[in-house]
Amino acid sequence: MHTDRERTKLLNRVKRVQGQMETVKRALSEEHDCTKVLMLLAAVRGGINSLMAEVLEDHVRLHLLADGAAPLTPELGEEIIDLVRAYLK
Repeated sequence: MHTDRERTKLLNRVKRVQGQMETVKRALSEEHDCTKVLMLLAAVRGGINSLMAEVLEDHVRLHLLADGAAPLTPELGEEIIDLVRAYLK
């Protein structure tokens, strides 16, 4: 189960992504040039990827590695986290 601190951290990430999307919406509404919109979208993508990595990491740590509930060793879990983080960059 997620701690209050972890949940708050994830919700703050979601709020940041929402703010970024509002900025994209505003830029499109105000007909900003494509370069600016693309840069804003790249920032949103980075935020989403970071959020996804954090949720996946929490899932592996809290559910797959917790109390021997799955046949994963801590070393294998860390390897999975590293691979996923590399993929999402």
